[in-house]
Amino acid sequence: MFIIKLIKKLLKALKSASSPSQLAWGFALGMIMILGLTPFWNIHNAIIFILILIININIGSAILGFLIFSGFAYIFDPLFHALGYYLLTQVEFLQGLWQSLYNNPAVVATQYNNTVVLGSLLSAVIIFIPVFFGFKKFVHIYREKIDPYIQKLKIVKVLKSTKLYKLFSTGYELKNIGD
Repeated sequence: MFIIKLIKKLLKALKSASSPSQLAWGFALGMIMILGLTPFWNIHNAIIFILILIININIGSAILGFLIFSGFAYIFDPLFHALGYYLLTQVEFLQGLWQSLYNNPAVVATQYNNTVVLGSLLSAVIIFIPVFFGFKKFVHIYREKIDPYIQKLKIVKVLKSTKLYKLFSTGYELKNIGD
């Protein structure tokens, strides 16, 4: 039931007055934060979560970004580990930086010295801008081409005439149907 409500909210947001930028910010922050791409329980994720709540962005698109990219995170963990390991051990000019950061208790709490955390965070930061602009473009395309096409489909028209659709579109509980 939660997934259906989430999908409903996202589709509603894609058609809403929310600007494509608001939706794209939510999606991109959802990607970088809880960021499906980095381990969830981390200080930088808490900061991004607070930003999502404070800034005027779409929370549904942030959740969508989280869900989509968290699926990719498991696939790419070996690459994130390799990147983080390379940065932490093989890049000589960064060794002083890592050592000074490690001596700062506040920075150590970020778990930057975890190879997967460092590799996934760097990857998320690198792809943040392309994800933002890509999702923004998707919102424009969805609003201009995909949604009007979907609304013309017979199956959509049939589904919209059912009580089940009315239940989900109005938010009534099952006990209110037929009253």
